[in-house]
Amino acid sequence: MAEHSCTRLRVEYLESPLGLGVSAPRFSWRMDTTEPGVVQTGYEIEVREASSGLLLWGKERRDTGASVHIVYGGAPLSSNSVYDWRVRTWSSLGDEPSEWSGGRFETGLLQASDWQARWVEPVQVPTTVERWSLFDWVMGRQPDGSIIDRLRPTQLLRQRFVLEAPVLRARLYATARGIYEAQVNGMPADDQVLAPGFDSYEQRTSVQCYDITAALRAGENILALTLADGWWAGRIGLTGSSAQWGDSTAAIWQLEIDYTNGDHAVFASDDTVRSAVGPHEYADLFIGERFDRRAIIEGWSAPGFDDSEWSAVTVLGDDLSMLASFYGEPVRRVADLQPIDVSGNQDSGFIVDFGQVITGRVRLVMPQLPAGTMVSLEHTEVLDPQGAWFVNIEGINKEQTDVYIAAGLPGGEVYEPSFTFHGFRYVRITGLTAAPTNENVRGIVLGSDLETAGSIHTSDARLNKLHQNAVWSQRGNFLSIPTDCPQRERAGWSGDIQVFAPSATNNAHVASFLTRWLHNLRADQLPDGRVPIYSPRSPFDRTQAQTGEGLGAIVAAAGWSDAIVIVPWVLYERYADQRVLEENYEAMLAWVDYQARTAASEVPAELEDASLNEQRRKNQALLYNTGDHFGDWLAPSTLLDRPFHEAIGIAPQLTSEIIAPMFQIRSLQLLGHIARVLGRPSEADAFDVRRSNIRAAFIDEYVKSDGRLTCDLQGPYVLALAFDVIPNELRASTAAHLARLISENGNRLDTGFVSVPYLLDVLHDAGYSELATRVLWQSESPSWLYEVDHGATTMWESWDAVAADGTARTVSMNHYAFGCVDDWLFRRVAGVEPVLPGYREFSVAPDFSVGLQDVQAHIDSLYGLIEIAWSRNESTATLELTVPPNARAHIRIEGAEETLASGFHVRNIGLQDIPLATRCGSLT
Repeated sequence: MAEHSCTRLRVEYLESPLGLGVSAPRFSWRMDTTEPGVVQTGYEIEVREASSGLLLWGKERRDTGASVHIVYGGAPLSSNSVYDWRVRTWSSLGDEPSEWSGGRFETGLLQASDWQARWVEPVQVPTTVERWSLFDWVMGRQPDGSIIDRLRPTQLLRQRFVLEAPVLRARLYATARGIYEAQVNGMPADDQVLAPGFDSYEQRTSVQCYDITAALRAGENILALTLADGWWAGRIGLTGSSAQWGDSTAAIWQLEIDYTNGDHAVFASDDTVRSAVGPHEYADLFIGERFDRRAIIEGWSAPGFDDSEWSAVTVLGDDLSMLASFYGEPVRRVADLQPIDVSGNQDSGFIVDFGQVITGRVRLVMPQLPAGTMVSLEHTEVLDPQGAWFVNIEGINKEQTDVYIAAGLPGGEVYEPSFTFHGFRYVRITGLTAAPTNENVRGIVLGSDLETAGSIHTSDARLNKLHQNAVWSQRGNFLSIPTDCPQRERAGWSGDIQVFAPSATNNAHVASFLTRWLHNLRADQLPDGRVPIYSPRSPFDRTQAQTGEGLGAIVAAAGWSDAIVIVPWVLYERYADQRVLEENYEAMLAWVDYQARTAASEVPAELEDASLNEQRRKNQALLYNTGDHFGDWLAPSTLLDRPFHEAIGIAPQLTSEIIAPMFQIRSLQLLGHIARVLGRPSEADAFDVRRSNIRAAFIDEYVKSDGRLTCDLQGPYVLALAFDVIPNELRASTAAHLARLISENGNRLDTGFVSVPYLLDVLHDAGYSELATRVLWQSESPSWLYEVDHGATTMWESWDAVAADGTARTVSMNHYAFGCVDDWLFRRVAGVEPVLPGYREFSVAPDFSVGLQDVQAHIDSLYGLIEIAWSRNESTATLELTVPPNARAHIRIEGAEETLASGFHVRNIGLQDIPLATRCGSLT
């Protein structure tokens, strides 16, 4: 047999997935061989029904090197079924195939008609809801309305069912309006938390699938759910308002049983379900939990418990068409941190420092306490310069405090919240008489359970810390959806993920995670084509936008809404995922058509009464340059010496008109590429023409004869060069002016949210690589290394979130957006960048002049591990590179190129013309 095999078998990016909701799943594998230069020359796949062995798809040998995203093409798959698949390949090593390698996958409930269950609603405890408008929050106003006087307790749901025969296979399908934990016979159904996650629930509610076979027993069994408000009814978003989807929680589940005798049974949520109030007096995502250990109902989730006094549930007749199988990786406990310091005292509270800003909660082991003792856990991301308690997130409904009421149990008690999470580094614990030890208090990190994809390590400690800060911000904000921050908003802002997506792909396998978020973004797209600035978007959000003013009324915005085009394109580049382009194509078209219609019907306010010549009228009819946008949000110079609520509007006012059409041009450029990938050449040509015409109009309106723009800030120049909206003959002049702006600013950036990802690339490509290096190594604010030098352990929302004297501002310390520089470290410093989608081919072009002695990095591509290490002295560099099987690399250094097949390679490179840059500052 040939000396190779197939490894890392995946179905829709997952290993042996349960409850898959894709009717035509895709298969991927890698070649494993120690022989260099190997490529796949053919493959054969079989898919069989697991129970009968019936062959459903037997694809004869195909002579191709394709090994990722092979689309199933056999007989239709059935719901709630198990399938075995296997693959073997031929390679350039010879004519013999590899041994067969096998995997398994299971389908979920693929159709709404598969559901026999109904939504069940426990008796609701009424709440009084206080609502803020976004505009009130931005303007620093207090809300109108009543104070929340009561928070909803958790609800316990319990259903009895009887098994008539031994069980071969049992799958539980469940979801909730709220968040839930499922138990079977007193045992957790799974280790995931905060299910079902955050969705645009009206259009899409994710259903989890659990293998509960081992938990069942003959005779009586109990299925039990604990239900809390979650994103559905709890406090979420910028305003912290509650009940944004509904004020009544509910759940639905269906248990599918295969007996060993061949019979099948279904047990579904219905009017036999009983409910009672749980031990949480309240459980809210923002506020936290208040858990009374004394109120636990012992044995309630196990057989034999008497629930005759419990309440009946209301069975709802709601449509089930929004139910969809969960796609990707669930939220789990992904790390466990011990403190680096515990300070304080019994009276003021013990302050626990975990040494790292995280997203999650605390697990606290307590000694025996008198029954009724109240232990409080408050959370914050930063302390004041003297080490005193400081709350960096202001606003009602965001207390981030958990309360535990002890039961006086002999031997002590253990508490970890179940239905909330927080953004924090520090926890202040009151109610204990002695400081907790490192063994007794742990920081439990929560996040979507994404597999690590890559890393980078350099000879400079500050750059390493910068990379780790980006990784931690990604870990903390990739929780069910890509959030902006884990403490104040937790919203899926499209602008944030649009700029960070490339970096995200280097650090974790995010394809299924972001694909799921895109499902929600499409569900939230308005009928007129507008793509919301964040998703999921609730009915409350829609109402607020209708009644808001200024920034508070924005529904769609340039650079944010363009995520519908940019994020799928990034996933295609990094994962060769053509389906994500297909799924989002119509939404992309609707968005650019909305831009075109708006351009044709509106002109900027200052031109409404102007007398325009024919050419200018034609120009304006093409340019999407009206409406409210965020512009180059948080451009540093626009925030100086002004109150925050005034300052945040300056960048939108100055930059929106010029930035909006630039993103219009960029989206059309990408759509041209996407249409060609999808085999739509005529549409691609039409997009190219549209882009060319709008580009010409943009140049007429906004580019001066010397290459300068009508808006003289760094950000617009960066985007103009990055998106190729400057005439070729003026690019040098435009780049020179950008360089002057940066130099005059002390070699510091002045770019905002949407331009900062392109800054260093634009400088590098325009011949200003030395200036790009100075900006990278800059240690004065605003800069990446200022944050590192001032104690950041994640990326900050604001460059000056902590002043030089250690004084913290009331802003988020965990916003990943400016971590977009991490992708530049991989591409330019380590030097690895895809040439063909999925890294089937990739370039290797390290920047040896960046000021480093050595760099090591790896990227876990679909084809295998790409590893690079380089080191240099004054005259030479040594480059070590591992190219995975079935891939190849192109080394491109100083104009020379060499193509390398798979295997390990070493190259020595002369650096006579590449001086070593000088670094500045130090890690403190």
